[in-house]
Amino acid sequence: MGDVAVGARSGHEGPEEPEQGGAGPAGAGEGREPEVTESGADTPRGHGRTSAPKKPRPFWKELPLLIVIALVLALIIKTFLVQAFSIPSGSMQNTLQVSDRVLVDKLTPWFGSKPSRGEVIVFKDPDRWLENEPTPTPNILQKGLSFIGLMPSADEKDLIKRVIGVGGDTVECNGTSPLKVNGKPLDEPYVFQGNTPCSVDEGGQFKVKVPKDKLWVMGDHRQASADSRYHQTDRNQGFVPVDNVIGRAFVIAWPPNRWSTLSVPDTFHQSGLSAAAYATAPAALGLVGAFPLVLWRRRRLSAERTDG
Repeated sequence: MGDVAVGARSGHEGPEEPEQGGAGPAGAGEGREPEVTESGADTPRGHGRTSAPKKPRPFWKELPLLIVIALVLALIIKTFLVQAFSIPSGSMQNTLQVSDRVLVDKLTPWFGSKPSRGEVIVFKDPDRWLENEPTPTPNILQKGLSFIGLMPSADEKDLIKRVIGVGGDTVECNGTSPLKVNGKPLDEPYVFQGNTPCSVDEGGQFKVKVPKDKLWVMGDHRQASADSRYHQTDRNQGFVPVDNVIGRAFVIAWPPNRWSTLSVPDTFHQSGLSAAAYATAPAALGLVGAFPLVLWRRRRLSAERTDG
């Protein structure tokens, strides 16, 4: 009445020795061949099977998707980040030549940054400044490339000038003397060779105060630029609304031999140029002076609590 071993046959006292070469109960391996997995190990059918690796799709099938992604990215970059513009005239010579391609930063205005003196900006026509200027008619291919930002816009009436005065500034020209901003004469090495910073023609003599959120702009080719000076009778009195600014031109990208950055000239960094400098300086100094006093007071209060 003892225990019966698992798998023992009836009528035998003990387990039957497996036949030589067997791997389990009789018939378990009959008529079956082991499978070979990718690692080379023998595995019974239906256990541990791994599927064969999928073949990569042909490149020509992936190409349309890559093109769509590239176009979408180009459109996003053109709309929110950077756009190329072509220079159609000589009003900014010698800083910019006709047919130069410049890249314009469109991102910083999204964060509330406003144009500063000395920057070269691209802006929408404030009030029919380009009314009498011919507009080229682009073909379908040019329109498509312009739309995604791979070519400069050809059918848009935009202008490019240098910011001379911002809101609160007083800008004046008297005779052929240097241009003045808030009473400070500007040294302007970027003015076209042979031009005078101020001219004695009609519109060339002026003294204006720039309203808030407006700009006074002028071309570097002073005697060949229809800028703020010559539009003082329009609805904006020659000023450019900040909202019309598309962005700041920061580099000449084409042709390659003209590649250079468009930085703000040193003349706009001279001390005392800003009309608001005297108003903001005391506040800044007061803030700096108050910091040590506040720190000393906090330490004293902390020490009194510790002693108590």
